[in-house]
Amino acid sequence: MSDTQAAAAEVLTEVEDGVLIVTMNRPEAKNAMNKAQAEGISAAMDRLEADSDLRCAILTGAGGTFCSGMDLKGFLRGERPSIEGRGFGGLTEWTPSKPVIAAVDGYSLAGGMELALSCDLIVASSAAKFGIPEAKRGLAAAAGGLIKLPRQIPPRIAMELALTGDFIGAQRAYELGFVNRVTDGPSLEGAKELARAIAQNGPLALIASKAIIRDSHSWTDAEMWSKQAAYIAPVFTSADAREGAAAFAEKRKPNWQGK
Repeated sequence: MSDTQAAAAEVLTEVEDGVLIVTMNRPEAKNAMNKAQAEGISAAMDRLEADSDLRCAILTGAGGTFCSGMDLKGFLRGERPSIEGRGFGGLTEWTPSKPVIAAVDGYSLAGGMELALSCDLIVASSAAKFGIPEAKRGLAAAAGGLIKLPRQIPPRIAMELALTGDFIGAQRAYELGFVNRVTDGPSLEGAKELARAIAQNGPLALIASKAIIRDSHSWTDAEMWSKQAAYIAPVFTSADAREGAAAFAEKRKPNWQGK
């Protein structure tokens, strides 16, 4: 089997109502990340970027688990499940311009939690567990856990999770603001509901809004308005902006063109 075929086998994709659903497909290994799976996720994100009909993506895992982290057997063989310039799982060191939702069931641990951290929104089943237990194995959460987690939850809680390696449940993650929604059943249906709400909106507005929220944490008070203007100006002068206003006035659904 070629590397491309392996990546395709270990990551499944389907499209539903403008949403690209990306499924990590190594259920026998609790979707532990190997090189082929990382390549598959990266390729799926390229598809998300290239296809103007796609509004957002959902990243989920097969077999009732999101991702249990790095494939340690592969690690011992010298394999690193990262993509140059994109990081662990093809997603931790960059982000596509369009929104990505993590749909988390079961375990989201170590690199798996760092994948979830790297998504824009998280929907989790009530039985989901999150954690960065690398310290228990003599390692550290180097794929973004130590950097991103204290920006998304209170820093002292992030410190506790990093130093103890303990897990937290979905409800606690929701209370901390780490998870957007908790579902009683599988998370995918909840993620699809959230994705549908996103996908009905203007594509240029989605891209600009995501970029500003992600980038603005490093902007100073003196520069934030001018920096925001660079993102916003093309949105307000777009055909979609005029279409959105016309559709509202005419009480109909907008026909977005992405321009």
